[in-house]
Amino acid sequence: MEDSLPVYVRKVSDESWALSIWVQPGAKKSAVEGIHDGCLKVRLMAPAVENKANKALTAFIAAELGVKKGRVHIEKGEKSRRKTVIVEAGSEPPWPQ
Repeated sequence: MEDSLPVYVRKVSDESWALSIWVQPGAKKSAVEGIHDGCLKVRLMAPAVENKANKALTAFIAAELGVKKGRVHIEKGEKSRRKTVIVEAGSEPPWPQ
């Protein structure tokens, strides 16, 4: 199944995956916008101030993948548009396109 992973997903362990995400904060609506430079592009309504966009990103990814918010965290890039997000799930979730 690992061969069929999207370009922005890397398997970390049997129950966790690393997602490369490109974030555009301050958008009119939160949505997945496809692939940008090998990353999943996500537009967020939340502004990039006081960690609001990071919190919105983890909640958005959790909702998109159907996992609890506590199982999604930013591993790298908290102050950058390019982020590495870790998703812990019992089985491989359906990846957004």
